[in-house]
Amino acid sequence: MNFVLRGAIFDFDGVIVDSHPVHKRAWRRLFESVGRTASEEELQFVLDGRKREDILRHFLGDLGPSLMTEYGHRKEQFFREEAAGVQAMGGLLDFLEDLTDSHVALAIASSATRSRVTFLLDRLGLKKHFRVVVTGDEVEQGKPDPAIFLRAAQDMGLDPAELLAFEDALSGVKAARSAGMICVGIAPPDRTSILLDAGADHVLPDFCGLSYSKLQELFD
Repeated sequence: MNFVLRGAIFDFDGVIVDSHPVHKRAWRRLFESVGRTASEEELQFVLDGRKREDILRHFLGDLGPSLMTEYGHRKEQFFREEAAGVQAMGGLLDFLEDLTDSHVALAIASSATRSRVTFLLDRLGLKKHFRVVVTGDEVEQGKPDPAIFLRAAQDMGLDPAELLAFEDALSGVKAARSAGMICVGIAPPDRTSILLDAGADHVLPDFCGLSYSKLQELFD
């Protein structure tokens, strides 16, 4: 491998959990509750790894602190009502266990709120795998700013050059690369070129069959 891999940082939505359809439904319900409609094309914005506050501003303009909090809580509630079917991404569990056996430290760097990340990690029994979890409410600047990845690296006690990031969003790939990390995109074939153009080193459809040794083969 061309770099010493000591740790891996995972985005959350669309990487650890297959939650994008639920997110779109929850955001659509939130917008409809305040009299705002959003097309399917417009809703793609909510899948690009942005912080909740940035999404609210994008669709609803500058909101005062009270409305920002109220709408954020409402969206969270809609998500939890819709989230019963959310599952881990294909092949993830075996891959996490293989990385752990290979002494690779694991972390999450997600634009989501800590409450929602914790909710799904607990429900799916995944929390034990991750030494560090950094969420969007703990950094001032959201992706594509590299702050969240740099914070995760700092909390892991590792140099960004020793870390590999897994991302599914354009802004996330840019953030990881700006932080000085190798980046593997997780996306269906129709989005492969988008993530490669953003700077991803490789793009895979999921984690099925992936292992530490397969990562070595990718980067040798």
